[in-house]
Amino acid sequence: MADKKIGILVGSLRRGSFSKKIAHHFIENAPEGYSLELVEIGQLEHYNQDFDEDGSPASYQPFREKIKSFDGVIFITPEYNRSVPGVLKNALDVASRPYGQSSWDGKPALVVSSSISNVSGFGANHHLRQSLVFLNMPTLQQPEVYIANVQNLFDEDGKLIKEDSAKFLSDVLTAYTAFVNKF
Repeated sequence: MADKKIGILVGSLRRGSFSKKIAHHFIENAPEGYSLELVEIGQLEHYNQDFDEDGSPASYQPFREKIKSFDGVIFITPEYNRSVPGVLKNALDVASRPYGQSSWDGKPALVVSSSISNVSGFGANHHLRQSLVFLNMPTLQQPEVYIANVQNLFDEDGKLIKEDSAKFLSDVLTAYTAFVNKF
């Protein structure tokens, strides 16, 4: 049986992004039978509905096809101003169009949010979930994944150093893959 392919979208473009570190931890610890792939979203031009009629930018179609190729999607995001970073929202919009041709439709999702504070990205997590409901993406409800004080979890090489966090993230991946298998 072929591996199930899971895409990972990260809501931060920053070089030292904690969200990317979490994504790389997931990729390095993918459960047997699953391949996880980080999908770049920073190259996507801002969505404009006129593109649906006048022709889309060159970056759109390969991105839409890439999303369609996945069996599920993991979203890992920081919180910007109590919401989702614009780059992640733009990616959602690009792959949801043209209307009626959403690449996201029916793909099981996992939402992971993080913050350098104790709030742990709660606002971003729930704003993202609102969009996923409209996009018809069943989303793992438990365990909820809010990572507080994320700056304390990694060493200078980007490796996760907190054993309890590693165990939690392993349990999250186990729960998510079981969820994906239901679809």
